[in-house]
Amino acid sequence: MNKIYPSAAAALAGVMRDGQLIAVGGFGLCGIPEALIDALKSSGIKNLTAISNNAGVDDFGLGKLLQTRQIKKMISSYVGENKEFERQYLAGELELEFTPQGTLAEKLRAGGAGIPAFFTKTGVGTLVAEGKELRDFDGETYVMERSLVPDVALVKADVADKSGNLRFNLTARNFNPAAAMAGKICIVEVEKIVETGELAPDDIHLPGIYVHRIVLNAKPEKRIEKRTITEKSGV
Repeated sequence: MNKIYPSAAAALAGVMRDGQLIAVGGFGLCGIPEALIDALKSSGIKNLTAISNNAGVDDFGLGKLLQTRQIKKMISSYVGENKEFERQYLAGELELEFTPQGTLAEKLRAGGAGIPAFFTKTGVGTLVAEGKELRDFDGETYVMERSLVPDVALVKADVADKSGNLRFNLTARNFNPAAAMAGKICIVEVEKIVETGELAPDDIHLPGIYVHRIVLNAKPEKRIEKRTITEKSGV
């Protein structure tokens, strides 16, 4: 089975459609599938519910899809660096399901593992727990969280072999493996594709059974959210 597609647009074709639940890997602007996001923007597909740790920034990452109003709802843990997100949310134009970061990661992990729900203490007694089932275990109260199983996962990895086995680069690993495992269909963008067998078994972070489509983006922009410089006296 050939998993390699000639372009990001081709990789999305026949899979993406209006109204889907999607998961997008990344943490801030680290490890985001840049080419797949651009292709999704160009497709005009809309009314998406997007699961992602954050929503990019105003002109990069998922922020591009917010600008074009292709996302109707975000399921996120941090959205503090996106002014357009803030404007849409406060104006009632964008739905938001705030989720503690560890809970969000576990909701994806559980979805990928076939676990429909789990209990956690995180969020008990706060807005996070409103409308959710509470249960006591050993004298402590827990809130039940449903797992997430997105229709499509858009993922970024460093290297893939032709069977879809993936290796991630350092902190770009972040939410990507969990998103890939949870998605009914996983499309991965990589910087390098090698022959099956070139990756040592111990170097594979995610097995190819979770990956359905692969697209090469050898030179992503990898934009930095904030550039900080230490000022030295006398310079």
